[in-house]
Amino acid sequence: EKAKLLRSQPAQIVEPKGLLYVQQREFAVTTPKDGSVSILGSDDATTCHIVVLRHTGSGATCLTHCDGSDTEAEVSLIMSSVKSFSNTTGCGRLEVHLVGGFNDDRQLSQKLTNQLLRAFDLQPDDVHLVTFCVTELNDREEKDIHFPVIYGIAVNVKTGEIFPATFPEKGPDEALRSAHVLTGATLTNIYDAKMEQLHIGPYFWRPFPHVDFWLEQDDKQILQNLSTSPLAEPPHFVSHIRSTLTFLKEHPFPSRSLFPDSKPRIYKKNEEGLWEQVCSDKI
Repeated sequence: EKAKLLRSQPAQIVEPKGLLYVQQREFAVTTPKDGSVSILGSDDATTCHIVVLRHTGSGATCLTHCDGSDTEAEVSLIMSSVKSFSNTTGCGRLEVHLVGGFNDDRQLSQKLTNQLLRAFDLQPDDVHLVTFCVTELNDREEKDIHFPVIYGIAVNVKTGEIFPATFPEKGPDEALRSAHVLTGATLTNIYDAKMEQLHIGPYFWRPFPHVDFWLEQDDKQILQNLSTSPLAEPPHFVSHIRSTLTFLKEHPFPSRSLFPDSKPRIYKKNEEGLWEQVCSDKI
């Protein structure tokens, strides 16, 4: 019933003001006291799942975008991050919301659903499953081709409300963060809620193999080879991959070009509620 209700809601366009956008293999956690961020969100999930974990007592809320790379370790990480903001002995309980995936040919969504359920089940704490809108419950069929109904969600940190969403702005450092994922990143915390700052990096990778070869390929080849579900990707998938590959070509050695002093790129929300880079020497 809950999945049906969520699926029936049209996706809301979330503007950048007060938003913290979370990419694949990233997570962020904050509380209702946060003066900068009121919405956490992520989209472009095809076989991936978006997970929201919230403690009802403290309101501490974590959103992550999982792709099945190391699900058990990722669940442990988000559990401890939410608990670090919550006095779990007090009132309230841990609630989890799972959204994403569809009936894909390779059954990658189903595998990820099972991994997530198992990982939460293995936690020593009680976790209450509140929203379960994944795989077959998030599937629609058109001319014998399966698609997800919901590709993205947002959570209002103040109220805990979850809703389908799309995000015109996925920044800052969108290409850099995507490059980090494409070169095999592990799940990364990108937000310091106490300082209300977004921390990107420092990230290091080796030059991407055959980057010129991939950039020469046509859209169809990129879609077939670099997507887990070529038929169900959003329309901007290929252009996003191309810009990420171009970024990797321009920055084969990020330690020299992007992080020469091995410090993260730090952003804070300005008066308008938009991210603005903070000079690292001021910290």
